[in-house]
Amino acid sequence: MSEEQRGPIAHRVPDLAALELLLAVARHGSLGRAARELGITQPAASSRIRSMERQLGVALVDRSPRGSRLTDAGALVTDWAGRIVEAAEAFDAGAQALRDRRDSRLRVAASMTIAEYLLPGWLIALRQGRPGTAVSLLAGNSAAVAERLLRDDADLGFVEGLAVPEGLDGTVIGHDRLIVVAAPGHDWARRRSPVSPEKLAATSLVLRERGSGTRQVLDSALAEYGGLAEPLLELASTTAVKAAAVSGAGPAVLSELAVTEELASRRLVRIPVEGVRLRRDLRAVWRQGHRPTGPARDLLSLTRSSG
Repeated sequence: MSEEQRGPIAHRVPDLAALELLLAVARHGSLGRAARELGITQPAASSRIRSMERQLGVALVDRSPRGSRLTDAGALVTDWAGRIVEAAEAFDAGAQALRDRRDSRLRVAASMTIAEYLLPGWLIALRQGRPGTAVSLLAGNSAAVAERLLRDDADLGFVEGLAVPEGLDGTVIGHDRLIVVAAPGHDWARRRSPVSPEKLAATSLVLRERGSGTRQVLDSALAEYGGLAEPLLELASTTAVKAAAVSGAGPAVLSELAVTEELASRRLVRIPVEGVRLRRDLRAVWRQGHRPTGPARDLLSLTRSSG
């Protein structure tokens, strides 16, 4: 193999911009008119032709006051260039079709609090900008969201918890506070002093299931106080936990976002707790190395602008 034939083909074959210029020169018989068609200056066009001639090692265009004429070698290269540009146009059309298919759907996985109280507003705003995108929403706890992303069953996820789940990348989009609530008739609702961390840890509570962001934060916050007592009830949704607390089953720990109406109507009472931090981050997450694109990127932007 000769020296000229070694190395990557990209180093030996002119780029598409140069080939398109050569085709324009063939159409117009003028380097100036070809340059104007492609939106470049004539000196830039001349430089591009000379660079292509050096790269190929043959003269392609004869220039004269009457115009520019292809050499015999230039006519042959122009024929090849036409086929390459046609193939590139087919490639571009195929890539656009892939983008259109990608942009026609968005699969979102979200933890329960975000799915119930934040995502509806974001999705309404997304629809205004992308009315043709069909959105599917899978709601579950934070562990389930991570599993769906890792299986490529979702394009973008939202979780609550202490950290980005393993195998994912993410960014903080907001914050949330967990609060202790109880029905007005519960003994804690009549307390005059805050509940201590030790008392909270030792009390059987109505809780979300293991794997939920709420449970992760609570487990971590109370670990130094002996950890959580055996749950009074362990339920798989925020709505179920709220219903149990409202019914008087026992105190519950819930997102502040989730109990706004119940606190306003006095169906639940907020129980002060001292000495324990129950704040958590809300995160958008995605598979490592697969930063959101298309509608997923747009949805991510909406979460940030609303914060």
